[in-house]
Parts: sequence; structure tokens; C-alpha cells
Amino acid sequence: MGAAKPVTDAERQRVRELHAEGKGRNEIAEILGRGGRTISTIAKDLGLSFSRAAEVRQATEIRQADLAARRAALAQRLQDVAERELEKVNKPHTYFDWGGKDHDFDTYDAPEPTPADKRALLGVVATAVDRSLKLAPPKEEGGADKVGSLLTNLFDTLRERHGDH
Repeated sequence: MGAAKPVTDAERQRVRELHAEGKGRNEIAEILGRGGRTISTIAKDLGLSFSRAAEVRQATEIRQADLAARRAALAQRLQDVAERELEKVNKPHTYFDWGGKDHDFDTYDAPEPTPADKRALLGVVATAVDRSLKLAPPKEEGGADKVGSLLTNLFDTLRERHGDH
């Protein structure tokens, strides 16, 4: 085996410059024609580190914050769906029919949806609210239980009012 080639001050300075450019240990080693271990030793002597733990931690925190914001936006959209569908429960409803021997299309307006359609609308409302609460639970203590209890009471009242048990 040959003797190790001494590291020059110019190489040390070049390692510092390349590190400042964001180059990794292996890339610097390739550029300088040195081994990775030699570059690690030079970097350590210069007080430099190739550890990216802080960068990875910061990127993870940013990603988690982005996901939380997206979940909150989705929860809001689900809440909007729930409110829009709940409004339809006691409003006039247009029904249509396509069929018969002549395949005729026909529509008619009802003063409000049928009990079966109300049940379906309330199912959509319940599902949307449930998913919204799972994505963005209320902040105060016991908030989700209170909201769930209120929704249950609301749905029970609507079912009783419309004879839909």
C-alpha cells in the first residue's frame, strides 16, 4: 500500500466552499478525487457537518403543517356539504322519471322530499359532519361529544317531525 497523500490547505478551503454550496460528502469527495472518509475528517476539523437532521426535521415540520392546513380546508368543505344538504330537508324538491313504454321523461315538484329522501339527505349530513369532526376536532374539552350530541338530537327531532322512525 502507498502512503496517504497529505491534505493541502487549498483542499481544505475547497471543502469549505463546496460544503457552503450545499454539496454532500460523496459529491465533494468525487470532485476532489478523495475518499469520503478523508472529506469527513477534513469537514470535522473545519467544524462542518454533513448531517441533514435539522433540514429533515424542518422539512417534516413544514410538511406536517401543510397537511394540517389541507385537513382543515377539507373539514371546512365537508361542513359546507353538510349545511347545504341539511337545507334541502324541508325545501321543495323536484323529482324526475324516465321510463314507461315510450321512455318519456317527466318531472314533478313536491313540497318537500319524501321521508326516504330525507333519510338519505340526513345520512349525507351525518357522514360529512362526522368526517369533518375527525379531520378538525373542536378545540375545547368535550367539544366533539357536545357537537355529536347536538347532531343526534337534531336528527332525532327531524325524523320524529316527519314520521320517519
